[in-house]
Amino acid sequence: MPAQLADFLNDEALQIASACTRCGKCVEICPVVPFGPMATLAPQEVVAPVAAFLAEGRAMPEAASAWTAACNGCGACIPACPEAINPRKMLMLTAVKQSAISSKTPELFRRMSRSIKIMIAMQLLPQEFARLFVPARPRPAAMVFYLGCNALRTPHLLFNTMYVLDALDVDYEVVGGPSSCCGVISTKWEGALPTGQRVTNNTISRFEGFSPEKVLNWCPTCQLHLGETLQGYRKTSFSFDHVTAYLVSRFDDVKQRISRPVARRAVLHIHAGCIDIGRAVERLLRAIPGLDLADTVVESGYTCGGSGCSKSPQLAAIEHAALLDRVRETGADTLVTLYHGCHAIFAGAEAEGTFEVLNFTDLLVEAMGGIPHQDGLKKYKLLDDWEIIVNEAQPYLKANGIEIDDDWLMRHGPDIFASAEFKGGLDCLGVAAAGARRP
Repeated sequence: MPAQLADFLNDEALQIASACTRCGKCVEICPVVPFGPMATLAPQEVVAPVAAFLAEGRAMPEAASAWTAACNGCGACIPACPEAINPRKMLMLTAVKQSAISSKTPELFRRMSRSIKIMIAMQLLPQEFARLFVPARPRPAAMVFYLGCNALRTPHLLFNTMYVLDALDVDYEVVGGPSSCCGVISTKWEGALPTGQRVTNNTISRFEGFSPEKVLNWCPTCQLHLGETLQGYRKTSFSFDHVTAYLVSRFDDVKQRISRPVARRAVLHIHAGCIDIGRAVERLLRAIPGLDLADTVVESGYTCGGSGCSKSPQLAAIEHAALLDRVRETGADTLVTLYHGCHAIFAGAEAEGTFEVLNFTDLLVEAMGGIPHQDGLKKYKLLDDWEIIVNEAQPYLKANGIEIDDDWLMRHGPDIFASAEFKGGLDCLGVAAAGARRP
């Protein structure tokens, strides 16, 4: 039987707190520190209360609490630690413990699940919707392609990835959506450890039902939660890694299936927090003939969006502006995004009219001779008119069995597309709305 999640996380927290010498090296190198109350204190004064909170439950002062809340997962602290502990994991465990005391995002999973369902239903035909949202029946399969939850908001990049896996003759099944959450929402954001334990164990057991050799993950948050925070929590019969690691492991096979040059000048956007994933994408793109990769811009954080860069909005604004400036400076005609959160942030920048915004999977599909899946999210972002968006989306929603009033969607659609539930918003999708509306 798996260990109790609360016991596992508490043991991890005590080990880190015991090993931490409160030297402050992690605070010294942290890029979010200049943008909060942490900046006015000595590094030791910021980290010491965090370690004390993990060890003894002692309440943290404002600066320590703000540092925990602003962590964008960049991981710069990890090699800086002289004790070889993982300060990123330390702050993750601190967030878990804080949320268990008082969560700033109650009902987040409920709101997120409904938000995702609306967004995916606005973009896909029913058979496509079912491929991503309805769990597959267990069968022996060499691989599981794990989508996570929020990647479904940008379904085109998932279908693009499946095109690449199909081209490589991979035997795989798809697992993803809120019914197969990694558990990070319940565990970290809501502090509901019994629920987090059930969700995580159910998802791992679902993986096991396919007897796979590997689980090829897409979502960077799932990568950190299952692969870092919960490392050692539960033994599995499969290896767990990002899908790009698998593609690079079959690099020669990928190159053999590239049949079409892609004449573009591009700037690639990646993140420091999972730098190996970004470098894997860079290597894959450099295999495409005709593609001039003018630059690779490494932003801090481990992803864009509510659990990454957006945790430190001032820093994110600076880095995002610098990325767009770099696209202009290089004369690139394409900005290449990394994850679903990154694509959602930058897709609307195409409205500037001087460059396209594509995900790296779009380029791989095109280079393999295919037609990239329609990017419904970008289409709606570029329309930038919710009356038109509603008219475009309603046939898709109805085809997928979702009835939503036009006025309701116009009123709440912008917040749904902005993932406002991660900032405590979208009350319209919470318990109070459940009896009247179930999108």
